[in-house]
Order: sequence, then C-alpha cells, then structure tokens
Amino acid sequence: MAALQGAAQSAQRGPRIVIVAGEASGDQLGAALIEALRAQLPGAQFAGIPGPLMQQAGCEAWLGAEELAVMGLFEVIPHLPRLLRIRRDLIRRVLADPPDVYIGVDFKEFNLSVARRLKSAGVRTVQYVSPQVWAWREKRVHRIGAACDLLLCLLPFEPPFYARFGVRARFVGHPLADQIPLDVDRRAARAQLGLSPEGPVAALLPGSRAGEVARLGADFIAAARELRVLEPAVQFVAPMANAATRALFERAGAEAAGIRLVDGHSRDVLQAAEVALVASGTATLEALLCRCPMVVAYRLGALTAWLLRALRMVRLPYFSLPNLLAGEALIPEFFQQQVRGAALASAMQRQLRDRPQRERLMQRFRAIHEQLRQDGAAQAARAIVELLDEPR
Repeated sequence: MAALQGAAQSAQRGPRIVIVAGEASGDQLGAALIEALRAQLPGAQFAGIPGPLMQQAGCEAWLGAEELAVMGLFEVIPHLPRLLRIRRDLIRRVLADPPDVYIGVDFKEFNLSVARRLKSAGVRTVQYVSPQVWAWREKRVHRIGAACDLLLCLLPFEPPFYARFGVRARFVGHPLADQIPLDVDRRAARAQLGLSPEGPVAALLPGSRAGEVARLGADFIAAARELRVLEPAVQFVAPMANAATRALFERAGAEAAGIRLVDGHSRDVLQAAEVALVASGTATLEALLCRCPMVVAYRLGALTAWLLRALRMVRLPYFSLPNLLAGEALIPEFFQQQVRGAALASAMQRQLRDRPQRERLMQRFRAIHEQLRQDGAAQAARAIVELLDEPR
C-alpha cells in the first residue's frame, strides 16, 4: 500500500527534470522551455544549473550558470579544473537520484559530455540547441548521437544534416522569433528609452561574456568615434548584458566616447536603432528579428583562431546567423584582424545610407522571422513530452 501511495504521489508531482545552461542566451531559452513544459506537465519539477531567468521560472539552482560561462578552445584551459569538478559533481548528483530526463540548453561541450555519461547509465537526455557541427568538426556528429536521445534544433537546415547520420533531431523554431513581434515600432522604442526622435540611433552590442567584451570593446568604441565624425547626429546606445561586461566596457572608454550604457533592454535598443554593431552570436538573430540592419564582428583568442585556420576546421563561408539563414552575405562580417574601428564605422555608415539595401534587408529579415516563428518553446516542450511518453 505504501508503495502504491508513493507511486501515486510521484505521478501527481510529475516528472523530475534536470536542466543545465551556461550563458545568457541559454538562460533565455531555458526559461521559456521551463514555462512551456509547466504548461504541458503542470506537476513537473526542475533543478540543475540555471541562469537567473530560469530560476525565476521555478528551477532550483544547484549552482549558478555563471560558473560555466567560458568561451574559446584555449581560453577555457585556466578554468578546466573547476569545470571538470563541476561536471563530476553534477553527474554524481544526477546518478544518485536519476531524473526522468536531463536537458542541456546550449553550452554544448559541457552538456554533451554530461549527457553521454548519463545516457550510458540509462537516463534520457535531450540537447536543446545544436552544436555547429555543420560548420566545423563534422565528425563530432557521431558523439552527439551517442550522447542524445533527442536533439532540438532552432534552425531549419539542421535536422536534414543530422538525418544523414541517423541522429534524431527536430526543428522546433526559435523562441526569440515568437517573443519579438513581426512589426517594429521604432518611435515607441525610442520613447521608452528616452531617446530623441530626431537623428539615427546606433546600437553597440559587444557581447554577453567578459571575454567577448575584452576582445571587441575597444574597437567597438573606436567605431563609434569614427562614425560620429561621419554622421554627427548619430545617438549611440549600448545595452549591457551584466555588471561585469558593463564594467569592462566602461573601462575601455565607452561613456567618454559619448555612448549611453543601459542595463539589459537589448531588444528595446535594437528596435529603436537604425543600425547595430554586434558581436557574433544570438544577438545577431535578435537584431534581425528587430529589423535592425547590422554589422557583425567576431574575434577569438589568437591561438584559437590560428588553430581553426591551420586545421581548416571551419567549413562555411559565413559565421553570422543572418547570413547562414539567408544562404548569402546579407550583412557585412568582420573577423579577427578585420575588426578595426574605421572599417566597422564605414560599414555602419553604408547600412545607414543605402536605402535600397535597407529595404531589401527588411523584406529578407521578415521572411526569415516568419520561417523561425514556430511557437518554439511549446514545440520543444511537446517533443520532450513525447520522448517521456515513449517506453524505455
């Protein structure tokens, strides 16, 4: 009788889900997924390594996601002992009381290594956001299949790639495409931020991680100074992802260059802006969805960049999400030594001045937005529920 009562109470509680994210973009996706799973599994319990938004959505924090936020192949080395200890402790804790499913949100290297160990022990595993194996290190696809029962893809071209290797993958759309309206009111966004309705607004997004801002911040500020010479009426606004990146950008001279810093509000800033200078990553997709023409910059540590080039590990002609989704060079990209203030400013001015190109961008951006607008978090949650319903 006691066993039956325990089973009934467990059923009422719903499935136990361990979920892990490692950076700001993963925190956004994870929070939306938790809310969507709660809608389909009202009694679900969540714990793991969440960011602040995931914690607000009701995920118990065994450790904060900021403990995992490290970027680059060689830049991770000083943090490796700590990351390995976190991974070991996480695996031990999960296996001591196995959940119904482990969900890794982005942060692929860490989450896939954990998932591989858990799956081999009989725990269902899901990876939400595909590693970019279609871009470089394609042989990793076999390791992904060994680690994941299900791969949830945000981009439409990913599942066909995985199908070639027999990996179960599903396009669920991108939650950002659902969250951001198809039509943008720039005047209203300016008013909300207290910006003048006159003159163009340029957004500067140097990255959500300290390493990105350290590598790109000075050149972003130099670009603002150069563009002000070319376009004196431009208002510069930089939404800062967190206190650490704000401090770095301030030390690099942002405010002295006349750049207004705001905490968060990246979407409002992008909706208010006529052009943006953006560090490559999820922010470029956010700019596309906000219908903001952009210039994209990407700079890795020197040793990491050299290795990628020397071993020819990169397979695609583009690195920014807008260009990858479009299949053409819609927006200008700058990599490594190309990232210089004068070149960035010149590209930004062209984005401001070339009206026919701006109109073409608006049309292409909207078409991509509609393609990605699939009620992504709900689709992802539905796929996970279907996985949980399958017999073991």
